[in-house]
Amino acid sequence: MAKTISPLQKARAAYNPKLPKVLAAHGSALKAAMGAPTQSIADQNEIKNLFPNTYGLPVVTFEEPADKPIGAVKAGVILSGGQAPGGHNVIAGLYDGLKKIDAGSELYGFLGGPSGLTDNKYVKFDDAFINEYRNTGGFDIIGSGRTKLETEEQFDTVIKNCKALGITSLVIIGGDDSNTNACMLAEYCARMNSGITVIGCPKTIDGDLKNEWIEASFGFDTASKVYAELIGNIQRDANSAKKYWHFVKLMGRSASHIALECAHQTHPNVTLISEEVEKNKTTLIEIVKNIAGIVKKRSAAGKNFGVALVPEGLIEFVPEMKKLINELNDLLAANAAHFDSLSDAHKIQFVNTKLSHESSHAFSSLPASIQWQLLADRDPHGNVQVSRIETEKLLIEMVGETLSEWKDNGEYKGKFTAVNHFFGYEGRCAAPSNFDADYCYSLGYNASSLIASGVTGYISSVRNLTKPADQWIAGGIPLTMMMNLERRHGKDKPVIKKALVELDGKPYKEFLSKRETWAMEDEYQYPGPIQYFGPSEVCDVTTITMQMEH
Repeated sequence: MAKTISPLQKARAAYNPKLPKVLAAHGSALKAAMGAPTQSIADQNEIKNLFPNTYGLPVVTFEEPADKPIGAVKAGVILSGGQAPGGHNVIAGLYDGLKKIDAGSELYGFLGGPSGLTDNKYVKFDDAFINEYRNTGGFDIIGSGRTKLETEEQFDTVIKNCKALGITSLVIIGGDDSNTNACMLAEYCARMNSGITVIGCPKTIDGDLKNEWIEASFGFDTASKVYAELIGNIQRDANSAKKYWHFVKLMGRSASHIALECAHQTHPNVTLISEEVEKNKTTLIEIVKNIAGIVKKRSAAGKNFGVALVPEGLIEFVPEMKKLINELNDLLAANAAHFDSLSDAHKIQFVNTKLSHESSHAFSSLPASIQWQLLADRDPHGNVQVSRIETEKLLIEMVGETLSEWKDNGEYKGKFTAVNHFFGYEGRCAAPSNFDADYCYSLGYNASSLIASGVTGYISSVRNLTKPADQWIAGGIPLTMMMNLERRHGKDKPVIKKALVELDGKPYKEFLSKRETWAMEDEYQYPGPIQYFGPSEVCDVTTITMQMEH
C-alpha cells in the first residue's frame, strides 16, 4: 500500500536546497586550499600532547576543482545525540556529494547512533531510500543514540567493522560531545594507520556549538522559529484573556541561546538568561523577587497577565543551586545503594545531615516536588538530571508565595494565576526551515568534499551564513581547534568548549536595552509559522541573533 503524504510534505520533497557557489559550480571533487597551522582554543600544550597526529592542522577552504579524478568512495555516517531539524538533509547532501565524486561511491548509514558502528548494524543507501527523507524533519532515517565512542576497544571495533565493509571515511553528525568523540576517533585511526578518515558535522538545537568558523549548529534556526511561533500564540492568548501568566521553559541544556533568540522574536515580559545569572551570582530568591516585582508593577497598571521565558539549564547557574547539585551528585553517587534502601522520610533526613549548612538550607527552602526531582531523577552515575527539573513550576510556586506575602502586608492587590509550559520535543523534529534545509544539505555535501580531499579530524564548516547561499564559504576546520580541558568526574578531559551566550555580545546587549520596556509594555511580536514558499526575505532569513552577530 502506497504511503500517503500531505501536500506540504510532497512540496517539500521537491525542494532543491541551495549550495555555496563553489559546490554548485564544481561539485564535490575539489582542491583543498590549506591555510596556516592552527591551535586549540585553550590548553594548547596538553591538547597537542593528547592529539599529536591531528593537532595543528590548517583551516581548509574550497575554491576550485580537483586536478584529477578521485574515484569511488565508500563512506559511513551516524547521527549522534538528540534530534535536530535538518539531519536528513545532511545525509542527503553527503550522499549526493559522494555520487558526484564518482557514481560508484557508496554510503552506509549505521543504525541507532554510535552503537550501530560498534554493533555493525547498518543500511546501504540508494536513491529511493534517500529521496524519501529529503527536506524532512527527524532522525528516523537511521535513528540516533547517545552511546559515547571513547575507548580504544570501541575504536578497534569501529575500524574492524569499517574495513569489513570497505569503508574509508566516517561522518559523525552530532553536538559538542559527539564531535569530541569524533576527534578522539580520528586521532586513534591516524595513530593506528587505519586508512580511515573521520569528519564531524555541527548539530544541536541548543546553539552552543559555534565559533568564528562554525557560525551556527544546524537545527537551531528551525527549533527557535517553532518555539517562537508557540510563544507568539501564547502571547496573543494572554493579551486576549488578560488573566494568566504563562511560564515557558525552553530547551537548551546549558546555554540560553534559544531563550535569547525567542526573546528577540517575540518580546516577552520576562526572559531569564542563565549566563547573566551566573555572572551576577543572582540567588534563586532574587530571581523570584525580580519576577514578582514585574508581576506587581503590571498588576498596578491593570495587567494581571504576562509571559516569562525560562532556559532549561537555569537551575545549574544559580550559585546556591549549583553548589547544592554538585554536593548531591557526590553524595548520591558515593552512597547509592544505602540511599536507595532508605524510606522516603529517611532519604530527606539523610541528605540534610550530609549536605553543608548552606546547601541544606537551599534544599529545605525548595518545594517538596522539586526536592524529590533532585533526589529521584538521577543518571547511572548518580548525577542529578537537571533537565528534568520543572524549573518553570518551581518559579511559579515561589513567585506565588512571594506575592501572597506581599498581599498579606498590603504591598500587592492583584491576582496571580499562572500556567506552565515546556517547549522542547516540539522543535527537535520539525520540518527544517529553508535556511536549515540549505545549510544542512551544504554541510553534508561539503563533508563529501573534505572526504575527497583526504583530510581527517575536521568538522564541516560553511560560513558567511547571513548572506545568500551562493555566497556561503565552504571548507573545514580541525576539531582540535575547538578543544580545551574540562573537569569531568574528577579528571581533566579534552572536550569541545561549549559556546554560551556572550554577555558583551550585541544580541544580549540589544536585549538588555529593551528588557524594561518589554516588561511593562505589551510589545508582543507574533512570528507565526515557518514560511517555506514566498519572497526570500520572508522564507530564507536566518535567526535574529545571527544577524546581530554578523
